[in-house]
Amino acid sequence: MHARPRTIPFFASLLDECSSSKCKSLHKLRQIHAQTILLNISSHSFIRTKLLSAYASCFQMREAHILFSFASRQPTFLYNSLIRAYTSLNQFSESLFIFHHMIIAQKPFDILTLPPVLKSCGQLSHVTLGRQLHGAILVNGYSSDLANNNSLISMYGKCGELECAKKVFDEMSVRSYVSWSALMTGYEKVGMAFQVFDLFEKMVGMGMKIDGVTLTTVLTTCSREGLVEKGKEVFEMMEERFGVKPGLEHYTCMVDLLGKAGLVEEAEELVLGMELEKDDALWNALLTACRIHGKVEVAERVERKFVGRS
Repeated sequence: MHARPRTIPFFASLLDECSSSKCKSLHKLRQIHAQTILLNISSHSFIRTKLLSAYASCFQMREAHILFSFASRQPTFLYNSLIRAYTSLNQFSESLFIFHHMIIAQKPFDILTLPPVLKSCGQLSHVTLGRQLHGAILVNGYSSDLANNNSLISMYGKCGELECAKKVFDEMSVRSYVSWSALMTGYEKVGMAFQVFDLFEKMVGMGMKIDGVTLTTVLTTCSREGLVEKGKEVFEMMEERFGVKPGLEHYTCMVDLLGKAGLVEEAEELVLGMELEKDDALWNALLTACRIHGKVEVAERVERKFVGRS
C-alpha cells in the first residue's frame, strides 16, 4: 500500500498531538503507529522521529529506544525527548547517560536541553557537572532564559551551594514564582529558616503566585523549627488565600509539626478529617509521634481504623 504525498505531514501532525497531550493518548499513539506500518511509512525518517518523540512523551522508553536505535538521523530534539522523559520519570542517571551519549556523538545542545539535565544533576548532587553546564549556559547565550536560570537555582540549592543559587537569582532580569520557590527550597534543605520565611513574605507582599511546592517548603520549615502557630496559620490560609487545596504532602507536614510538639490528638483529628486517601508517609508520621510521646491509645485507634490491626 502506497501513501499519498500528503499522508506523511498528516500523520506527523497526529503524532505531534500525541506528544503534546502526554500519556492520555498512548492508546491513540499505538493506533497511529499501526496505521503508519500499514501505509508503509513507519520507516520514513520524519515519521520515525515523530514516533520516537511521541513515545518518549508518553514515557514508553522501551519503544522510544528501539526507534532511536533505528533512526538514521538523531537530531538534538530526539536526545532532548529522551532526556526529558527520563528526568520526568525520576530516572536521573539514565537522563545523564543520554546527555553524555549526546556529547560523545558531538550533537549540539540547544536552549531546551539543559534544564532537565540540571534537574538530574541536582537530584544526584553532581555539582561539578552542574557548574560545567552553568558555564555552557553563559557561553551559549542562555543566561537570560528563565527556564535555564530556574534550573540552575534549583540545582545549586539541592547541592547545598546556596551562595551560587542566590547569585543566579540576584542576576536574573526576570523572575517567576518558580525562581523564588526554587531558592526557598534550597534554603529549607540546609535549614536556613529565616531566609525561607523572608522570601515567602516577600512573595506574598508582591502578590506573586504561591503554589503547592512553595507551601510544602514553608510547612516543612515550620515543622523543623517547631513553629506550630506559624504552621497552622499557613495551612489554614492555603485554600482560602492562595487557592491551593492541601495535598498529602501538606497534611504530612502538619502531622509531623503537631506530632513533634506533642499535639498528637490534634494531629489525629486532622487526619480523621481528611478527604484524601492516606499514604504510608502520613501514617508513619502519626505513629512516630504516638511512639515518641507515649500515646498508646491514639496509636491503637490508628491501627484499628486504618492499618487493620486489632
